Amino acid sequence: MDPAAFADSVRADAAGWDRHGGVPVEVVREVARAGFLAADVPARYGGRDFSPTEVGRLCADLGGTCSALRALVTVQGMVAAAVLRWGNADQRARWLPALTSGDRLAGFAATEAGAGSDLAAVGASLDSGRLRGHKRWVTFGALADVFLVLATRDGRPVAVLVEAGPGVVVEPVTGQLGMRAARIAHVRFDDAPVAEVLAPPGFGLSHVVGTALDHGRFTVAWGCAGMARACLDLTAGHVATRTQAGTPLSEHQAVRAVLGRCLVEVRAAQRLCAHAAALRERGDPAALHETVLAKYGAARAASVVGEHAVRLHGAAGVDADSAVGRFHRDAAVMRIIEGSDEVAEQHLGRYALRGGA
Repeated sequence: MDPAAFADSVRADAAGWDRHGGVPVEVVREVARAGFLAADVPARYGGRDFSPTEVGRLCADLGGTCSALRALVTVQGMVAAAVLRWGNADQRARWLPALTSGDRLAGFAATEAGAGSDLAAVGASLDSGRLRGHKRWVTFGALADVFLVLATRDGRPVAVLVEAGPGVVVEPVTGQLGMRAARIAHVRFDDAPVAEVLAPPGFGLSHVVGTALDHGRFTVAWGCAGMARACLDLTAGHVATRTQAGTPLSEHQAVRAVLGRCLVEVRAAQRLCAHAAALRERGDPAALHETVLAKYGAARAASVVGEHAVRLHGAAGVDADSAVGRFHRDAAVMRIIEGSDEVAEQHLGRYALRGGA
């Protein structure tokens, strides 16, 4: 199915998913059947050979409907990207078809209570093939069949795959600020058996997790651009039909000025994402930095446009089922995940000093 058509088909349901705290399992299966999971994986492993631009447009379409659906595509893609890049031939053959088909849903488990922006501080440990540790804020962790986990072994970072089952305790999270439908969970590993170790110890953070986070930032960026565009479209439609003292809101100069500023934010986010995709497609080393830039700019755009959208919608913007209200809450989360604004600014500052500007 075409991603835009699929997004349109579920648009009316997104508010209910957010309100009730989860994308239904049958919808997750529909996303898998549509071929949207790890779609950029080569066809020989069950993927669709999507280019970065095609993956980005998929995430923009889903992001402009439901951030949780985009998050499902993001986390499955993150784990698949790590396996594709750092797994051996047997590991790729074993896991990638299961991830692309949706037979195995993935969770990315890196964050801990004392290790968020500083993932080098993780306390989870691997010893004798058993994993111990407590991970937090695992997207789709409540449904995951397998987790890509960052831990340490003999003091060195290591990335492992752990299947749900004995020794894995899942604690669903509800009521958080945003991403309420993304089946987020805290996950505790109590001597859980490790299925696979990806890459040698010492490569777990900089290489395996680095690959996953880069993929995550890219898809989040496009999802944010989609959110910003949706907020602008919804708001333009609202002010064109809502009257105040007999005059459409769109006739007020102040309202048109806000829409103009929002249009600049949306277009800038779209161009940043498209530029990052083009660099990724031709294997340009600058793609890593431009992806950080795109995620930073697009997340800020979604937040700014979402805030304006809520205000211009008035009371309708804070309704429990308001799409712009939901996007505004979700956008706040986007400015934290896969590298907070503050971390991105430090990265981009170094990039500018090296001539990235």
